[in-house]
This record gives sequence, C-alpha cells and structure tokens, in this order.
Amino acid sequence: MSAPQPREARARPPPVVTVPPSSRLPDMTSMPVGRTRPRFPSLPLPDLQIDSQKLLFSLSSFIAAAITLAIAFSASLPRPWWALLTVYVTAQPMAGAFRPKALYRLGGIATGAAVTLLLVPNLQNSPELLVLCLAAWTGFCIYLAVLDRTPRAFLFQMAAFSTAVISFPYLDDPTNIFETTIARVQEMTVAILCVTAVHALLQPWSATPVIRARVRSFLAHARRWTAEALGSHHTRLENEHRRMLAADVTELGMIAIHLPFDQRWAPATKRRVTALQQQLASILPLASAAANRLDRLRDGGGLPAELEALLDDVSDWLVEEDSPLHQAGALVRRCEAMAEAAEARADWTSLLTASACVRIAEFLAALAASRRLATRIGSPGRPNLKPSSAEPFALARDHGVAALAGLATATAIALYCAVWILLAWPNGSATAAFAALITCSFAAQDDPAPVIGRYLVATLKTFPLAALYLFVILPRVDGYEMLVITLAPTLLWMGYVQADPARSPQALPMFSCFIVAMGFLARFQADFALFINTGLAQLGGIVATLTVTKLFRSANVLWTARRILRSNWAELAQLADIRRPFLADRWTARAIDRLGQVAARMAVAAPGAALHAADGLADLRIGRNIIPIRRSLPYVPHDVRHRLGAVLAGLTVFYDARWRRGHAHPPPAALLEPIDRALRSLLALPLDEPRRRALRALVGMRCNLFPAAPPPPPDAVR
Repeated sequence: MSAPQPREARARPPPVVTVPPSSRLPDMTSMPVGRTRPRFPSLPLPDLQIDSQKLLFSLSSFIAAAITLAIAFSASLPRPWWALLTVYVTAQPMAGAFRPKALYRLGGIATGAAVTLLLVPNLQNSPELLVLCLAAWTGFCIYLAVLDRTPRAFLFQMAAFSTAVISFPYLDDPTNIFETTIARVQEMTVAILCVTAVHALLQPWSATPVIRARVRSFLAHARRWTAEALGSHHTRLENEHRRMLAADVTELGMIAIHLPFDQRWAPATKRRVTALQQQLASILPLASAAANRLDRLRDGGGLPAELEALLDDVSDWLVEEDSPLHQAGALVRRCEAMAEAAEARADWTSLLTASACVRIAEFLAALAASRRLATRIGSPGRPNLKPSSAEPFALARDHGVAALAGLATATAIALYCAVWILLAWPNGSATAAFAALITCSFAAQDDPAPVIGRYLVATLKTFPLAALYLFVILPRVDGYEMLVITLAPTLLWMGYVQADPARSPQALPMFSCFIVAMGFLARFQADFALFINTGLAQLGGIVATLTVTKLFRSANVLWTARRILRSNWAELAQLADIRRPFLADRWTARAIDRLGQVAARMAVAAPGAALHAADGLADLRIGRNIIPIRRSLPYVPHDVRHRLGAVLAGLTVFYDARWRRGHAHPPPAALLEPIDRALRSLLALPLDEPRRRALRALVGMRCNLFPAAPPPPPDAVR
C-alpha cells in the first residue's frame, strides 16, 4: 500500500527554519517527498565584501612580521627571511589555536635541532647513511603526526620539518652545522613568539564563537533533515547530508581542543562542549533509526493514525526556529506512552511503532539537551554534568594510514637526495629542502597531488611579483621603515587570502615564493642569478614532490576510505563477540569519527565506486543495537541468553567476513531466523528495563539488516 495522504483539513502557512549562512549543505526543498511537510527556504549566498575579521587577522600577522623583521635585523640574524616565512606558516585564524601550537612547534624545533646535531656531525663521512637516517626520522615524525590528530601533531610535524630544512642545505659541508642550527632555531623561535604574542593581544578570532556558530548550523540542519525524513522515505541525498553532519561532530571536537588556551572559563566550556559532542553524536543514529522504522511501517501498510498525528506535532516543533524546550518534554512523554502501549500488543506492526516512538523520544531528548548546552557555551560556572558526559570524545586512529603517510614521506625524501647526490647537482640541497617542506606540509592528505599542483601554479603566479619587488621597488627603498611600508600592500593581501578558508591553500606557496625569492638579508642584494637559482630550486622541489606523489600515492583516497570502513567492521565484530571484553562506552564516538572521515572521501570517489555501497549509518545503528543486547545478557534466563548469543555470534561472523573480504556484502539470510527466535523468547518474558531495551534493539537490528524481509510469522512475536 502507498503511504497515507497528507493532511489537507488544516492548511496553514508552513513555518520556516533559519539556517546559518555559513552552512555548506545544499538546499533540500526540491527533493521529492511522499508526504507534504513544511518547506524550507533556500540558503542565502554570501555577501561579496571585505570581512573585518579576516582583515584584522591579516593586519595582526603583518604586525607580527614587522616586529620579527625588526628583531632579526637588530640581532643580526643571518637569514631574516626564515623568520619572516615562519610567521606566516604558523599563523592560525583562531587566537586560541596559537597557544597550544606555539608550545608544540617550539618543542618540535628543539627536537629537530637536537636530531640534526646528533646525526649530521657523526655521519658526515657517509652521506648515503645520513640521508637514510634523516629520511627515516622524517617519516617516523610524519607517522606520529598523522596518527595523533590533535594539536600535539604539530610537535612531530615541526620536528620533521626543522630537521630537513636545517640539515639538507649543509650536507655537502657540515663544518658550521652547530652555528647554523642555532641560527635557524633562533629565527624560527623569534617568529613563533612574535606571531603568538600579537595574535594573543589582538585575538582576531576565538574558538568559542566558532563553536557556537557550528553548533547552531548543526542543530538547524539536524532539525531540517529530520523533519524531511520523518515525513517521507529518506533518499540518498539525505544520507549524504547526514554523513556531512558526522564530519561536523568530529570537527567540533577538534576546535574544542583549543579551548583551554582560549579563555578564562575554558575548562567549564570544554566540559560542556564534550557533553554537547556526545549529544550531537547520538542525534545522528537516533534520527536515522526513527526514519528507518517509519519507512518499514509505510512499506507494510501505512502509519497508524495516532503515530501520524504525533509526527505532525514533532515536525511542527522541529521546523520552528526557537521552539520552546518544554514542548519537547511533552512530546517525549507522548512518545514513551505510545511505545509502552504498542509493546503491550506485541504484534510486528506494534513493535515497529514502539521502536519508532522510542527513537523519536530519544532524538527529541538529545536535541533539547544539545540546545541547552549550546546556550551555556562560554558561560562561567561549573557545569552540572554526568561523569560519563565529560569524558573526552574518542578519535579513531589508524596505524596503517599513518604508516603509509610516513613511508611515502621517507621514500620521497630518500629519492630527492639520491638524485641530488648521484647527479652532483649544485642546487640539489635547496631543492631537497623545499621538497621536504612541501612533503611534510601535505603528508596527512590521502592524495596530495592536486594540492601540490595548485601549490605549483600559485608559485608560478607569484614569481613576477617577487621579481618586481626585488629589481624595481626595493632598490629605491632605504631603511627598515620604508621596507615595512613597501611590503604592507602585498603581505596584507596575502594575509587576507590566508584568512579565507576557501583560498587559504593558495597562501602558503605565495608567501614561500615571495619571501624566499627576495631573500631578505640585513643588506639588500639584487642578484639576478641568485634569484633564478632560488626560483629553480623551489620549482624543482615542487615538481619533484608532485612526481613522487603521483607515482606512490595517486590511488590512496579510496584505499584509505576502504581501510576506515574495514576498521569499523572489525570493531563491530569485536563488539558483538561475547568472548571479548565489552568496551562500548567510546565505540559510538569512534564510529561517528570514522563516518565523518569516510564522508570526506566519498566526495572525491567516482559515482559508481563500491565505496558508496557501504552504509555507515546502518552500521552505526547496528552497533548501537548490539550494546543493549550484550548488556541484557545477565538479566535473562539461560535459554534466552543462548538465543541472544546466537544473534551476536551471527553478527560477529558477518562483520568479520566483511572485514576480511573488504567490501560491503549483504547479510546472510540465515541470520534472520535467530533474530526472530530471540524476539519470540523475549516477548515470552516479563519485560524489565534491560529486557525491554534488548527487545527494541532486536527490532531495530532486523529492520537494518533485512529491510526488505517480510514481517516475522505471528508465532515469532507473540
């Protein structure tokens, strides 16, 4: 039968929900729906005007650069351009992000300098072994940086970068390696301290407003697609929207890492953000589970009238931008009462109705709690939270992906140096240093080739500007003050580009080419031959990096995505295995994190790629169903425990097979019968809370694994 027709008797102007303009999700109002629901407005286009925050960020970076140059010239540091470049390499849009990263970067510089002084003097007579050691060290640092995924990763990345840029230009003649190392450390340290201090004083952007804006955007879109999903079959496009929201949950936690360095009340705010993350993470599977049950009911003959009326009220509450929170409590109580009455009837349609009502109630409770927490972000006072709510949001770490990035980095650096040494290339050391810089900067990306290609284009575009300054403008400049005034237009423009997320990848090559090509020294030197050689060294490093990347890492995006999916399947198999320890507390967080990682990679996958067949949301819902079943085992008789164990064993075999084969094949039909037997066994018992949760989990599991299966026979649910 078709889905019930929409209400016509109470026609009224549809309410609208306001979506923040910063959102990146497309409009869904043109999607075909099976049932009329309130429509949503199209997203507004951003205004093309100067952004005061971006301009303030650029001005702050320029002030830091001017102070750095003044200190470098006054202290007679040998290469002020290193200090100037470091200012812009380390600049971050959020002020709070400077402080942790500054500490880690300083630690990374010190570590890289120590490794340089340890390796270069002792292995100077064996350049091949020295190159292998430096490549291995750099690859190991990149492995740790990719694995960590927190601001601490900057310590490892800076250790790799500083070792490369200090060591490679002096492998031919390491006589003055100690003085050179000390000078590079001084130059980079001065730059990091200056840019951190200036941005801390001016504080262009704080992490707290960014978190508030991201939460508002998330909640608005969560209300939006949930209202659509509750009113019709959810489409493939809606699944993509939900995957994007999963990435937003992870990104919210990455921003929150900076909070302890961002404001006075940061500890309290960080606990609230952590609790908010957990609530937002639960919104995804709860809303999709409710939509899944409603789809099954519509496919089986339509929604009960009482449930249809409830959905209308829930949808009305969702689409109202500032809907009262107390109304959510009333809706939750209606859902719970309807679920309890439906479970008492114990037929399959009633069980589906009860499951849908329970998931809607849990979704509404999580959404209301998220709104309350969002209003308290940045407020003083100790939050009254459960201990489990304040636990850090677990990130999924993949040693294989990190090892691949480290191995590719080490291999690339070894190849650069091998070509340089074998060909006795005069500018090979500078090329190797630039190649190492670019390799370390983009090692964490699955396929760095497109980004490095754009890096090359931006570098080529900047060379004429650098030549104009070096040979036309700077010869007419006299003194530090005039130099700063002359550089202001270009550096302010590049800093504004750096502050724009859409154009920020262009900023690093622009700064690198402009600053390095001019070679700021204490005394002006306009040497055309040196300019050409420096430019060729930069271009050679970029081209060499691009070549090696295309040879070794061109197909890595899909490989990484499949590996993430396989990690999720392996963890689901372990979660269902009753012989293994039951560690469910942080599983949802890791699953949400993986879902966000896969979402980013699906965007670049071909439309027909096998990757799109994997439904991460279905896996997430099944995992959340496994948890109450395992928790109910101590509260059921032996025969029921045996039947629940058979279901879990079947899931273990199924997900283990997926992990071993590496693709998302459908579940075996033989798994349906154990689920129905377990349903019949639980319905024969008095339902306390653990048993009731297990019953609801079995209903959800059957819907997720076998959505097209006919209803179970009457004796299986009575």
